[in-house]
Amino acid sequence: MTSIPVSLLLIAAMTGIMLFFTIAIAPTVFKVLPQQWASTYIRAFFPKYYAVLGLISILAAWLASDARTSLVSAICALLFFICLWGLTPFINRARDHWEKKTFRTLHALSVVINFAQLAAFLWVLS
Repeated sequence: MTSIPVSLLLIAAMTGIMLFFTIAIAPTVFKVLPQQWASTYIRAFFPKYYAVLGLISILAAWLASDARTSLVSAICALLFFICLWGLTPFINRARDHWEKKTFRTLHALSVVINFAQLAAFLWVLS
């Protein structure tokens, strides 16, 4: 019996979290909650999402037994922290100041980054 490296188990778990958020949480929260509650929830959720997935990515990179897994995990960790500390504050500020174009652009960038990370994790798992 071959054991699965812990780094791949961590990446599989992050992939599941990211897919669940994308498929279940994101589309539902704005449909079932009033706009203000949904916005408050999302602002509380995303810092935790980015921080937890960033830390797990660092752990996966550290525990990786091959260069591809380590490099992809490290790059994804960096991107999670860029989203946490770089993008999220600017997205929130644009939303607060009704800067719709800036908000849409930054939000779209965060979505593209999230999907790129998801694709990278799926590539590592393949």
